[in-house]
Amino acid sequence: TGFDSDNSSGDFSEANHKGPEMLDLEPHQSNKTEKHNGETEIQENGIKRHRTSLPAPMFSRSDFSVWSILKKCIGLELSKITMPIVFNEPLSFLQRITEYMEHIYLINKACSHTDPLERMQAVAAFAVSAVASQWERTGKPFNPLLGETYELTREDLGFRFISEQVSHHPPISAFYSEGLNKDFIFHGSIYPKLKFWGKSIEAEPRGTITLELLKHNEAYTWTNPTCCVHNVIIGKLWLEQYGVVEIINHSTGDKCVLNFKPCGLFGKELHRVEGYIQDKHRKKLCVIYGKWTECLWCTDPTTYETYKKNEKRGSEPKKKSNEEDIKSENDEADDMPEVQDTVQFIPGSKLLWRINCRPPNSSQMYNFTSFAVSLNELEKGMEAILAPTDCRLRPDIRNMENGNMDVASREKERLEEKQRAARKERAKDEVEWHTRWFHQGTNPYTGTPDWLYSGGYFDRNFSDCPDIY
Repeated sequence: TGFDSDNSSGDFSEANHKGPEMLDLEPHQSNKTEKHNGETEIQENGIKRHRTSLPAPMFSRSDFSVWSILKKCIGLELSKITMPIVFNEPLSFLQRITEYMEHIYLINKACSHTDPLERMQAVAAFAVSAVASQWERTGKPFNPLLGETYELTREDLGFRFISEQVSHHPPISAFYSEGLNKDFIFHGSIYPKLKFWGKSIEAEPRGTITLELLKHNEAYTWTNPTCCVHNVIIGKLWLEQYGVVEIINHSTGDKCVLNFKPCGLFGKELHRVEGYIQDKHRKKLCVIYGKWTECLWCTDPTTYETYKKNEKRGSEPKKKSNEEDIKSENDEADDMPEVQDTVQFIPGSKLLWRINCRPPNSSQMYNFTSFAVSLNELEKGMEAILAPTDCRLRPDIRNMENGNMDVASREKERLEEKQRAARKERAKDEVEWHTRWFHQGTNPYTGTPDWLYSGGYFDRNFSDCPDIY
């Protein structure tokens, strides 16, 4: 149903910590559901079931000339160019950031481990899983309006999340999330620098990501890899991630170096991730390998080197089917997504993470994951408690989700014009824009400029929020 159930190391997993909304309930099952307030589906234990599909299927892009728009944009910063709605998917970039939390069980796993190496392994898997939802997601999220916000509270998954668009030029999105059990804090800011290079669009996600494990008094920081969408003019769109990601444990000095490999000439390196974890003395503690579109494994450095040497000598590599991998590494094989791995398994490796299974109709829903499908859901009564700047209230995104493309396009133009008019008015009156929930500061672990959460959002005093819609 879209949630990983890896329990290869015998520790915490979604399989033994699932909320009932993660199950495909049949009428004959005892865990019944009921309608609440006419809309929201509530289960016996009070946990909500989230929607499993969008209101309308994805529109066809086949009749639209991408080149007619992009030929004017070669080498330019795309965030400063108004793009037609046909390029978009019905989510704001603030909601796209929230998809980091889809694999929150990895943070829970990190919190539960007593061994710092196992904590780093779980954090490394979380960092890779954060970009996994982008696989085949070739639609562009809506650029957030200045002052736009998004909140998400998932009691079933144990976290709440708040984000705000704190700058328009350059576009900067800040976010803050915390565990409902006060076990972690996850925060950061992202400045996605987009460029068009003729055949591809490259997104460099500048900004620092910070994860604090409060129980262990540890903080980890990293930046995401570069994302590139190919064949934007002609051919089938495809996406790759590349670049080196360094995850630093600022408490122990341990470091994880992950190399997201570029495709290469013959595509042999497509989607591959390889790296290692080293201690503060630069001693390699383990090797990590896999694909960000499939799964991630780890093994000890000696085993890895021996395997690679034998492979170079031409010895027949030992292959395992996906089913065999799961049975040998996980007692709960029936809960694993049915995805056929193309990653070469090294005997003795431990499974760190496996990608979530997507809904069967995902291709008609912009290739959304089950988690992404639920992000723009607007339940009855929610408008009364949301900030008036929340993404769910954006009329262009809402109309696009409902299949009203012409209305969505007009609303997008209206909102952009309203934003430009507000900016001119502030310039005329010499009034500076003030963010509401975040402030500029210094990351306490890296010493670099960052946007920090000011607090107070969940007190729900929204009286001074800007009118942006």
